[in-house]
Amino acid sequence: MADPVALVALMLDAAIGWPTALYRRIGHPVGLFARMIDWSERWGNRPEWRFCQRRAAGIVALTAMLTLIGGGCWLVQAGLALALGQAAWIGIALLAFPALAQRSLYDHIRPVAEALDRGDLHEARRAVGMVVGRDTAALDASGVSCAAIESLAESFCDGVVAPLFWLLTLGLPGVWSYKAINTADSMIGHREERWRAFGWAAARVDDLANLIPARLGGVLLCIAGGGGWRAMLRDSGKHASPNAGWTEAAMAGALGLRLAGPISYDAVLHDKPWIGDGRADAGPDDIRRALAVYRRACLMLWGIAAVTSLA
Repeated sequence: MADPVALVALMLDAAIGWPTALYRRIGHPVGLFARMIDWSERWGNRPEWRFCQRRAAGIVALTAMLTLIGGGCWLVQAGLALALGQAAWIGIALLAFPALAQRSLYDHIRPVAEALDRGDLHEARRAVGMVVGRDTAALDASGVSCAAIESLAESFCDGVVAPLFWLLTLGLPGVWSYKAINTADSMIGHREERWRAFGWAAARVDDLANLIPARLGGVLLCIAGGGGWRAMLRDSGKHASPNAGWTEAAMAGALGLRLAGPISYDAVLHDKPWIGDGRADAGPDDIRRALAVYRRACLMLWGIAAVTSLA
């Protein structure tokens, strides 16, 4: 019997996402992961400990969290198989779809273009500030547009492609373990002195978990955008991340834009290289073009999920 878990999960996410009312009432599962990571950091990231001790503590904390989450999901998946038999895929899809972020990502990026269309730069900065970590107060309309497109491209990997990849590969334990890894990386996988030792394991495991999905995501964006191959192959290595550059460079090439470049974080300017060699002056129309490429790439993922369900 075909197992349409991944396809149904994609459809549910596209149709309803994670409803705002539900989020306000119970939060989101990644919120639980964030609390676990926060607690583990208070336990093991002690300033008085040596670098090697804090790195070891980070490895132990990440291993414990993945054992708990992956093991718990495996027990749930096995329990559904015992209770529901061939219909277990229904329960698995319902538990897996919140790990995907197709709709959420689209719903966060579209308002940026809408605010710019209205000439409301303040609202556009606020909207893009919800999805990027850089300083947004001084961004002009082009800077806001580029930030939105960059976030869309990067998040296509860790919000859609990678969760789906691990759902297809390892089922419920795979998709939620990935979300835990990705959450840990976003919270503690930084190079600053505070996190460099304790967050080392989270950063390295996240790099490994995104290795295949990032490259797959870049290929899908190039196909969906009708180009971008040259920029992807040439500029993907310019990003500080070994993976994020693939989807960002693919999107830059597909749209004929130049993304990244000097970026300000916490009032400190970071001289990052440019990705892509097209226009540097993006606008709301370019955001809509990026969203169109994103939608087509997501539909291709639906096709992959449908084919794998029958394989």
